[in-house]
Amino acid sequence: MSAPNKSYDPVEVETLKPEEIERMRDEALAAFAAADSLDALHEAKVAHTGPASPLALANREIGALPPHAKAEAGKRVGQARGAVNKGLAARQTELEAERDARVLVEEAVDVTLPYDRVPAGARHPLTTMMERVADVFVAMGYEVAEGPEAEAEWFNFDALNFLPDHPARQMQDTFFVQGPKGTEESGSGVVLRTHTSPVQARALLDRELPVYIVCPGRVFRTDELDATHTPVFHQIELLAVDEGLTMADLKGTLDHMVQALFGEDMKTRLRPNYFPFTEPSAEMDMLCYVCKGESVGNPDRPCRTCSSEGWIELGGCGMVNPRVLTACGVDPEKYSGFAFGFGIERMLMFRHNVEDMRDMVEGDVRFTRPFGMEI
Repeated sequence: MSAPNKSYDPVEVETLKPEEIERMRDEALAAFAAADSLDALHEAKVAHTGPASPLALANREIGALPPHAKAEAGKRVGQARGAVNKGLAARQTELEAERDARVLVEEAVDVTLPYDRVPAGARHPLTTMMERVADVFVAMGYEVAEGPEAEAEWFNFDALNFLPDHPARQMQDTFFVQGPKGTEESGSGVVLRTHTSPVQARALLDRELPVYIVCPGRVFRTDELDATHTPVFHQIELLAVDEGLTMADLKGTLDHMVQALFGEDMKTRLRPNYFPFTEPSAEMDMLCYVCKGESVGNPDRPCRTCSSEGWIELGGCGMVNPRVLTACGVDPEKYSGFAFGFGIERMLMFRHNVEDMRDMVEGDVRFTRPFGMEI
């Protein structure tokens, strides 16, 4: 920077001449006008308004002038710098408007196109159905209990009063992971559980009485896959063991379940049957939820759901066999209990008129999506 000049002559300070200031201003405005992008304008801004720009350097020279000359030189430089800043702002506004207009064209979105080309899936209706049934019993005070799918033969058969020569224990009905008890291959059998009843035996051994549980889960049997059978399916069972329980308690529980799932006007009936783990045993039927029994003897109003019988078989039930209680360490003289179980696939076929069970296991979203997402 020059030292103070006592004998000031404006001609001697070249950068502060009026024509020189005008040239710097015009060069800056021309550089701004020539910038064709915001990046180019930024470079021109640094070159013509930054600390090392010509006008900034000229402004520094004012400090070297005598007091009586500073005002005129400062006014001239200030006007030039103001014009440069105004031109810069105007050009920046123009370039930003051009950029915004270009983005609207280049990044335009056709809102009429499909928003998602990947088909949405859905929760499997079997899962939804199992949880809905379990919720009915949880609301009544029952607990949800689970057990292993590869089950010890003792829990799957012996504890439930299946005698060694029972047909269900044969290889053609059961998947054996290890050889059945008594064979040379293994002294203790391990099977893929054929029902969820082993969970009941485990619960009686592990929990303190009274016991009120519901057991949903997957089971396995050596059935061929066809429209009405599958080797892997789902069951849900309940078990109640307490003092003084009777068949009346079982009937009331079943009535409540059916009414909660199918409507308050639904009814149930019990027909005598036989199961190794219950005594007495019964098949539970519910009133056909489609025709409500009005199709019976009425050829003018046939019902394909119940085959015009008025009732639909839902599952087996009964009072827990005292032998099962004894095997699980429960005193049958003091405690009694009831149990009930049915297949989820069967109920799903009833409720939604599903004709082919294979549709439930093939994993096609066209089957599951119509059921929607129920949480």
